Amino acid sequence: MPGVINGPADWRGPEIEKRTDWIHNFTPSEIREIMDASAHAKARGMTLPTLTKEDFPLPTVSKRLAEAREALENGPGLFQFRGINIDGHTKDDLRLIYWGIGKHMGTVVSQSKDGDLLGDVRDVGLKTDSPGGRGYKSNSRLSFHTDSCDVVALFVMRVAKEGGRSLLCSSLAIHNEIARTRPDLLEVLYQPFEWSWQLQEAPGQSPHYPQPLFTVKDGHYSCRYIRGHIKNGHSFPDVKPLTPIQIEALDYFDQLAWSDRFHFSFMFKPGDLQFINNHVMLHSRTEFTDWPDEDRRRHLLRMWLSVPNSRPLSEKLGTIYQDQRPGAVRGGFPTRTGKYIYESTGSLSD
Repeated sequence: MPGVINGPADWRGPEIEKRTDWIHNFTPSEIREIMDASAHAKARGMTLPTLTKEDFPLPTVSKRLAEAREALENGPGLFQFRGINIDGHTKDDLRLIYWGIGKHMGTVVSQSKDGDLLGDVRDVGLKTDSPGGRGYKSNSRLSFHTDSCDVVALFVMRVAKEGGRSLLCSSLAIHNEIARTRPDLLEVLYQPFEWSWQLQEAPGQSPHYPQPLFTVKDGHYSCRYIRGHIKNGHSFPDVKPLTPIQIEALDYFDQLAWSDRFHFSFMFKPGDLQFINNHVMLHSRTEFTDWPDEDRRRHLLRMWLSVPNSRPLSEKLGTIYQDQRPGAVRGGFPTRTGKYIYESTGSLSD
């Protein structure tokens, strides 16, 4: 178990909130390039399942996306693009634009047993704390957490009537604060907890699995944290309840994440495009009240990505990240058949 791990992803919310090195406003010429790429793809009859990177040419913007990938892996762990005007575009147009940009970032992986590669983040009335609950399908406040992939991308189409602020926090900063102040709890967080699959397990697979919050492989740190999955994982009759020191460690983790010293918050705007590295970042969202009109309701698009410059991972993360090698296509959830879907071609991987 290491102590403090130095790196550019160790930042505090008030500090990074003042920085602009993780934000890029698309220039008018870059916007034209994106729109031209979309028109090119549509003129060739491309759809999401058939679109390739070559069908969505981004000679200049692709360089910006490469810079974002570098910032995600070897910088602060987050990057945001702004400036896409969604007015005048149908939702199908926006899906194609987002998908085309994603093709230049990495490989898309499935987000659920339904095999959804392009997720819709909107309230459909599901409760986040239910056995099969998924936070992105509710309007509830979300706990700080990671997603089950290397990089998560969000594209904003509509925002809520009230609320729905996005919150970001460095898990590396939390790790280092625990190392400095409560090394006894840090040791606990490097040990396995039992996680629930949230009904996403493959046929015949156990509904729960062991995994620590913190791991290090060849000097590369990673955090995976979804407290609801841990709470539910320790609720199975064949799993021991959480111990008092485990609960204390999780409570301290949450306390730090929710502290104004560590996180910052902001409101998304339509057209925002955000990427975060799940290995070093935590994200959350405040509760929101939606518009009664269906066409105005809060709606974000989500992709889970494997990226070519990702870090090596510990074998202790093998349940979710099936291939721990750097740059591997990995993460996501298996489909109902027990296989994983990667990219838009419908190709399956064991």
